[in-house]
Amino acid sequence: MHSSSFAHRLALTSLFPKTRVGMTDPIKIGFLAPLTGPVSSWGLPGLNGARLWEDWLNRAGGLMIGGRRYPVRIIPFDCGYDPDRALEGARHLVLTEQVKLLMMLGGDTFTPLRAFLNEHKVLTSTLLPSDLSPDTRYLIAPSEVHPIYNVTGVDWLARTQPQARRVALCSQKDALGLPSIATYRAAFQAAGLPVVKDVQYAPDHTDVAAIVQPMLDADPDVLCWCTSYTPMVHAMTEYAHDKGFEGQILSCTLDNYQRLVDRTSQGFMEGTIFQFPDFDDPKLARKAFFFNRPSTFFKEYNARYPGSWSAVSWEYVAILDIWHAAVEKVASVNPVSVLATMKQLDSVTHAFGPARWWGESIFGIDNALVGDWPVVTLQEGRARIVEFGSVPDWLDRHEALLRDHMEAVGQLWQQRLAKGAGPMGLTARDLVDEAP
Repeated sequence: MHSSSFAHRLALTSLFPKTRVGMTDPIKIGFLAPLTGPVSSWGLPGLNGARLWEDWLNRAGGLMIGGRRYPVRIIPFDCGYDPDRALEGARHLVLTEQVKLLMMLGGDTFTPLRAFLNEHKVLTSTLLPSDLSPDTRYLIAPSEVHPIYNVTGVDWLARTQPQARRVALCSQKDALGLPSIATYRAAFQAAGLPVVKDVQYAPDHTDVAAIVQPMLDADPDVLCWCTSYTPMVHAMTEYAHDKGFEGQILSCTLDNYQRLVDRTSQGFMEGTIFQFPDFDDPKLARKAFFFNRPSTFFKEYNARYPGSWSAVSWEYVAILDIWHAAVEKVASVNPVSVLATMKQLDSVTHAFGPARWWGESIFGIDNALVGDWPVVTLQEGRARIVEFGSVPDWLDRHEALLRDHMEAVGQLWQQRLAKGAGPMGLTARDLVDEAP
């Protein structure tokens, strides 16, 4: 967060209650996510990153609150992506451990916690903004606002590759795939790029040829995998390679891209567009996050937890950075105070720079943080940022279009609540060896 005047800080701290702890008492942060089981790749790398952040902050003296420093302690609870287990974990972390921030993956594990977290005014973060609704007053999505940031990749493609016109896209029909395909449809329409084939498939579908061959038959310049899961992204990309596709590939994520380069070729993968950089990227050196040392974070993470780096590795840490800044701004760890500070200050800094709170038109509440987001391409076998696209600028021009496409697939908050929360269909991002 940007600094404010001393007078403003005094005004804020006088309004909000402070939570006093002793000099040796740690300030606890709950980490409620799947750490084992088939969805653990959405949780365990995040805990790894949070542990690294915890070590760094404590080595620097801890949280500064009212002129005193306090250690922080991450308290994990493995919910295994089971809703009942998640409720048990939330009760333990909130009532017994008295955590001041609860970090979650979200989805099916958040739904049964909604009333409990509201009742106890627990500041909670999610990686899935589809959890947001007007009755989730203390739930925030400050890190990954999936899939809204994907508009930046489409916008960059349209501006820099005018020869890439005809688009074929696909995604699975679940709570990740449906909003993703709606967002890509809106982005392609806004860019004036015609969609010549649009395929939606069941989350457990494994017949790659039945998905990709009709897309290839439409003679596209661009194949867009939307937010397909990693095993499908890998399998579909390899299928396109084997069939001699020579156009552009666009995907939300491209985890373990080195494997794809090895299985196809560096030339085939050159220029593939996605949205998640490696954190040793030179263009991140000027971004103010992770103690201004994203490259060091990336190097230390890979040394400590080799082979586990993914988007999840840094997304929870990005949330911790925002929370940390708010705590030191308001000189309190009281959840209501910290949330109010986050929402009342003029500007917030997220992982990639200044951002603003948004979301009412889609989620029913402005508790999602949007700002610049990197557009990443493969260059000589490495992920490299080519641009930081502005999500707020795109929304200023095309938010109504996005809302229309979200409504068409039933993904507005009113529609989701009316039909009830269905299964998220989450699968491990990095289980590429099980690709069909």
